[in-house]
Amino acid sequence: MKWPILRAFPSFSPRYLRPFIRICAQRSALTTGKKLHAMVLTTGLSTTENSFLLNTLLHLYASCGDISSAQKLFDEIPHSSKDAADWTSLMSSFSRQNRPHDSLLLFAQMLEKGAEIDDVAMVCLFSACAWLRDVGVGSQGHGRVVKMGFERRVKVCNALMDMYGKSGMVEEMRSVFSEMKEKNVVSWTVVLDGVLKWEGVSNGREVFDDMPHCNEVAWTIMIVGYVGNGFSKEGFLLLSQIVFHLGIKLNYITLCSLLSACAQSGDVAMGRWVHVYGLKMMGMEMDIMVETALLDMYAKCGRIDTAVKVFECMPRRNVVSWNALLSGLAMHGRGQLVINMFPRMIKEVLPDDLTFIAILIACSHSGMIDQGSYYFNSLQSVYGITPKIDHYACMVDLLGRAGRLEEAETLINKMPIPPNEVVLGSLLGSCNSHGKLQLAERLLQKLILMNPCNTEYHILVSNMYALAGKPDKANALRKVLKTKGISKVPGMSSIHVDGQLHQFSAGDKSHPKTREIYIMLEDMIQRLQSAGYVPNLSAQVFPGDDVGVELEKEQALFSHSEKLAVCFGLLSTKPGKPLYIFKNIRICRDCHAAIKIVSKIYDREIIVRDRNRFHCFKQGSCSCSDFW
Repeated sequence: MKWPILRAFPSFSPRYLRPFIRICAQRSALTTGKKLHAMVLTTGLSTTENSFLLNTLLHLYASCGDISSAQKLFDEIPHSSKDAADWTSLMSSFSRQNRPHDSLLLFAQMLEKGAEIDDVAMVCLFSACAWLRDVGVGSQGHGRVVKMGFERRVKVCNALMDMYGKSGMVEEMRSVFSEMKEKNVVSWTVVLDGVLKWEGVSNGREVFDDMPHCNEVAWTIMIVGYVGNGFSKEGFLLLSQIVFHLGIKLNYITLCSLLSACAQSGDVAMGRWVHVYGLKMMGMEMDIMVETALLDMYAKCGRIDTAVKVFECMPRRNVVSWNALLSGLAMHGRGQLVINMFPRMIKEVLPDDLTFIAILIACSHSGMIDQGSYYFNSLQSVYGITPKIDHYACMVDLLGRAGRLEEAETLINKMPIPPNEVVLGSLLGSCNSHGKLQLAERLLQKLILMNPCNTEYHILVSNMYALAGKPDKANALRKVLKTKGISKVPGMSSIHVDGQLHQFSAGDKSHPKTREIYIMLEDMIQRLQSAGYVPNLSAQVFPGDDVGVELEKEQALFSHSEKLAVCFGLLSTKPGKPLYIFKNIRICRDCHAAIKIVSKIYDREIIVRDRNRFHCFKQGSCSCSDFW
């Protein structure tokens, strides 16, 4: 914005200048706004009584995302000159910058200073609580809403329901909804989102069908709910309705949401449909956010080579695009390629903290200790990035996987910030890999204090006790979980065949083709054993040690969810076709060893995505080189 009239401003009164500042805020013209700010300071207009120029400038900085300038101005404005809009402007800015803690602190200051609490302040409060899943503070806010008579304000109730919905308090969310005198499409959409997340697609569909009016957001939430939970056919039916019958053109937000759901569920068929739709509607100049979501989807669905092709065809790339590619390559164990591509990246964009998390993960999964150490040590000195807790977690994981547990523990002790559950949990996993039982016991005590309900730590140390020939201690740990009523997260494996998701748990016999699957499983185990496969029973914890127990252990291993998914895939797909299997927890050692042999016996490429990374099994070997 260039206005020659700016030169005449010194003779203007504040009431003439304020509209121009507001225009800058509306158009996000921060540079011009700063020039006006300089003029205000040099002419002394800000000291004019009742000018409110600083208040207007505060709103400019807040709306443009310059939060440090906004906060500085906020502190300079006398309390007597601040109104509710000043407080909520800064609170909203904190929310947009993902700083919910600061937003809550500011609300507390409003109460302390006796500032007016309006409906906008309550919306900001509930938004911060939703981000933090802080039901305690949110419930107190609910009480204040009732006390102040804001329960008739639709925006306040929508924000309140969103807070309850994101925190899993579905009954409270429904209660607020039922008591609302006036509901808009946002109200219904908030309820739909909460019900889908916590009560499943069946209840979500009931809400969707009851909606008096559905906008594109509601359609997207419902379709994403279907796709994310593996109901691809139902998702496609709704998608065809919205596109072909209602004639609604999907925008980039909807496309990105769909691709994110495909990445989560592993539904590459739906992802490809979105890709074709995007090319048809946007042409080769596709929105950069959609292209980034596409490459992320292909990477997380196991098609890393396709992800690379999407990346190379992008006419322009930003740091988010680069981070998505590097993270995808890291998940697939392409550590050296990540290192090779980094110099090319820094010629295009400036790397951020997420870039180095991807690099460190790549080095960790590929056993590249020297390279990982170099980039970790270069964070501050070369790239000006202060190491965060996630960088330390990656470095602990890198050292731990390589067996350098003492170095990892020393790094933790020297951290400038207290270690969190991820850091200590990573080291515990390395203890399991390298048989460091005493260190594992110490770490378990700390982790229990951090998260007593996490079963993974108990099970992991229990398995270590079993491996060390201490079954009593192994069983004792599992009894602790049983006594507390904490159940182990069941392992689930899924596979997409002909556009349908098929899920299996260990020992599962609920699938329509159970009989054929178990016949296939028996044949597969026989062929595996003929090829030299020996079941890994060491970590199986069962009471007793007689022959019957050994057979029970074997049967439990043979019917792990990964093996059942592989058998179904072999039965249901053409010979030579790759199998893509998705597992919710880490693949076990026995299944890893077995699937390596299966890939050779049946001449199949088998790609398994577990919680941490991809394993590409081909001709008897795995892309992780047994380093996972």
